[in-house]
Amino acid sequence: MHVTFYGAVREVTGSMHLITTERDRVLLDCGLFQGRRRETAEKNRVLPFDPGILTNVVLSHAHTDHSGRIPLVTKNGFGGRIICTRATKSACEYLLPDSASIQVSDADYLNYKTLRTALSRTNHATPKKHGTGPNLDDIKKLLKKSRHELDVNTISDLMAKLRLEAVKPLYTLPDAEKALAYFDPYPYKTTVAIGQGMDCTFYDAGHILGSAISMITAQENGRALRLCFSGDLGRFGKPIINDPELVFAEADRDVDLLIMESTYGDRLHEPVTDMKGQLASILEETLQRGGTVLIPAFAFGRTQVLLYVLHELYNEKRLPRVPVYVDSPLAVNLTKVFAEHPEVYDQETQTTFLSKGQNPFLFDQIRLVRSVEESMALNRDDKPQIIIAASGMCEAGRILHHLRFKIHNERNTILIVGYMAQNTLGRRIEELGLDYERSGRRGEAPLVKFFNKEYPLRARVAKIGGFSGHADKAEMLRFLKQSNLRIKKIALVHGEETQALHFADSLQRAGYTVTVPRRGEIVPVG
Repeated sequence: MHVTFYGAVREVTGSMHLITTERDRVLLDCGLFQGRRRETAEKNRVLPFDPGILTNVVLSHAHTDHSGRIPLVTKNGFGGRIICTRATKSACEYLLPDSASIQVSDADYLNYKTLRTALSRTNHATPKKHGTGPNLDDIKKLLKKSRHELDVNTISDLMAKLRLEAVKPLYTLPDAEKALAYFDPYPYKTTVAIGQGMDCTFYDAGHILGSAISMITAQENGRALRLCFSGDLGRFGKPIINDPELVFAEADRDVDLLIMESTYGDRLHEPVTDMKGQLASILEETLQRGGTVLIPAFAFGRTQVLLYVLHELYNEKRLPRVPVYVDSPLAVNLTKVFAEHPEVYDQETQTTFLSKGQNPFLFDQIRLVRSVEESMALNRDDKPQIIIAASGMCEAGRILHHLRFKIHNERNTILIVGYMAQNTLGRRIEELGLDYERSGRRGEAPLVKFFNKEYPLRARVAKIGGFSGHADKAEMLRFLKQSNLRIKKIALVHGEETQALHFADSLQRAGYTVTVPRRGEIVPVG
């Protein structure tokens, strides 16, 4: 029995690890790579194996960097099951179609840009005006049904006529809907067969709703080999969901190989107990100067924790009664998923809200924004308010349009509450903005480029680490030291190389046997 590491190795996206025995091949996660479009497109499109060889897929949780390539597998010969927790399946029912929509939209936009450029160099679109070549406005009218809707049929026909190579989406909405039929969900602490002589038991990872630590046992050559996949480990004491499991069944305690995340292997977060006070302080300061607090947030997990804490602050009368906009149809739908799974809430949530008949995520100030028209109107609204919008790393979605209207105004605050991967717009805003704040905001504001235009980052940038969904270095060590697991060897994944190597060094000094695999590396179990 061995594991081949294909994704989220010495990086944080594209989680994918293949367990191989004499009789089975079981895939742990099947996630999308995220980052620069050209680099990630190449990584995402080519699977390192034929999906037809897989027995099953074990999915740790629903975030797309762990689940987002499942439709690519199920449309290319996969015949097994996607085994996960019940809440993970519920979330994927929204996340995978949304991912498909993004794939299609990105492909359509890239094709539009290619064709627009080609037509601007020819006479195919419109007659020349004043001898200056085709008019760009006329080209846009030809290729669009409206200001915000492309005419994809016209674009497709013209690209074929001009023999231009079209970009195809990684998968489509029908592909995502087909993939959902393969999901086979189970409760925590239920053992399920995932191969011949191989089974899996899920324990709560405490990262997001439904996230799981996967304990996999395989019988090989007359002995039991046990692999534990941490998935993404959550923080201790975070609102809504339970802490990462520390007490494992006696039969699962002896672990031959632990595949463990290392996202924050060299960092410590602010205490969870501080995040509500920090949030209140930043919100109050911004609102008093007449600004908007703009919060890029993942639609699943981070948005719901923010709503929970804001609800507490409003109940405690610690904030002005300004509206809180959730500008993400996906986040609105996923908040419903949270409401449908109270069985996995922690005791604090039960006591604070459910016992009083209150929904943790809805209160009088909440405004749920669904339509594009509502979102566009909100872009131009400069009254003091709080806006939570996706995507969390500012790579796509409505957050980009809010940034376009709010980033240049020093009254506003862009509040970073989550991890920003390398080469994302969110990381650039975080680094440039925080450097500018540390300099005392001296000199010209740094420039940030998106939508093919540079914008001065005059809005204030603040960061609260306590909202992170990932355990920090101390919390990962706590999991290792306080759990009742007996671990022979650890393979560190899901961390940028510097983080993973630093954490490996810390673990080795603590007496653990550790490896930091590279992509394609094979590590034996036992």
